[in-house]
Amino acid sequence: HSPLQPPPSLPEKKNAPFLRASSCPLLVGGSLDLRDEEMEGYYWTQFGVLAVLCTVMEFQKFTQKEKTQMPSSFVNFRNNYLLVYSLMMAGDWLQGPYVYALYQHYGYTTGDIGKLFIAGFGSSMIFGTVVGSMADKHGRKAAALVYVVTYIASCVTKHWSDYYVLMLGRFFGGIATSLLFTVFESWLVAEHFKRGYEADWLDKTFSKAIFLGNGLVSIVSGLVANYLVTDMSLGPVAPFDAATCFLAIGGAIIFLTWSENTGDVVENANLQQSFSTAYNAIFSDKKIFYLGAMQSLFEASMYSFVFLWTPALSPNGEDIPHGMIFATMMVACMIGSSMSSRLMARTDLRVEKYMQSVFLISACSLSIPVFIKTFELGSGGYKGGPITFEGKLQLFGFLVFEFMVGIFWPSMMKMRAQYVPEDVRSTVMNFFRIPLNLFVCVILYNVALFPLSAMFGMCTLFLCASAFLQRKLELITANKLPA
Repeated sequence: HSPLQPPPSLPEKKNAPFLRASSCPLLVGGSLDLRDEEMEGYYWTQFGVLAVLCTVMEFQKFTQKEKTQMPSSFVNFRNNYLLVYSLMMAGDWLQGPYVYALYQHYGYTTGDIGKLFIAGFGSSMIFGTVVGSMADKHGRKAAALVYVVTYIASCVTKHWSDYYVLMLGRFFGGIATSLLFTVFESWLVAEHFKRGYEADWLDKTFSKAIFLGNGLVSIVSGLVANYLVTDMSLGPVAPFDAATCFLAIGGAIIFLTWSENTGDVVENANLQQSFSTAYNAIFSDKKIFYLGAMQSLFEASMYSFVFLWTPALSPNGEDIPHGMIFATMMVACMIGSSMSSRLMARTDLRVEKYMQSVFLISACSLSIPVFIKTFELGSGGYKGGPITFEGKLQLFGFLVFEFMVGIFWPSMMKMRAQYVPEDVRSTVMNFFRIPLNLFVCVILYNVALFPLSAMFGMCTLFLCASAFLQRKLELITANKLPA
């Protein structure tokens, strides 16, 4: 389940992307619901403006000539990675909207489904670190192929309604998620420098990967999944079968075209020694510790947001187009990733500097629901009605947050490439994900105990803490810059 996928709540909305006249209790038969049309126009306008802005930004980058001519060998290498990464992300995104719906289709209760999700995050937390360490020792290409096999195995289990088979699928899915967010990046960084390419070129690859994999591919995958289930009436298992095809194609490309690389590990180092090396790297080097803490805090806020945005925008059961809003958020994320490449290209602006603003603006954007609750600004929406004014205000904040997410990913990748040691890169990156997975398990288990405003308040505090740690990182790295 990818960090930006739409929340599992209200799966029936997935097939109703626009407001319906029949949903408004105040209508009389045969009357034209102008408000519904206005709302549909509101969502389309929002999506259209952002889509045009995104297109313009990308077109500008396309028409600008590179300061240094990139050799064709690098362009081929980059395009190969971007193709593989997009296929791997498609395999992940296709599943997202229908995981919860499939479990409901099999007749499981919310409590049962919650346990399945907890099993996935728990598996990622416990076994992710082990497979990350094995990737550093035995090879990142091999680990990437393990990702393909485990995620396909997870998809195949969806054909059975047996609870324990589905639990096994979540176990495989948890391992696969850990590999997706660590080994591909580790392989890219090591291979990039092994081939002698310039460090600045890596930043552009990161930005393009996020633009495609976390932006464009997510929107297309959502449309494809919806088409398979709704228009072709193939049932909720169909997106998982489609994901299997994309993963298999990506796996074949990896097998045939990728070369193997490992971390600079000591010969015959065992798993315990790899863990020990990674642990010492994190707690003896403040740069790595701050980086890991920032990543955990930001991603904890991001994962919480995935579960919170639907109830925040429709607290009284207002009829909102989940698919359209999700697509708009993804476009905002794409604009952020496009902006990140511009920021990283500037020689007068360090990543450690501008990321402080990214964290603070993110904190402000997720604090809007807290202010609305504190000052009781609610204007009384109703079930089946249109989104309220405060809902629109929060949606604006959420789009700003997604824009910041788009900047966060490539920028964090750049800092990891700079500060995380090559010999234990995958292991350290999976260590960073332990507190995140633990936090998400706790939140999923206790989600009904906390009011929405308290959850958003907690996210705001996490993001402020990230800004503080980023400032500390800037201070300790500024003194070590070359004159």
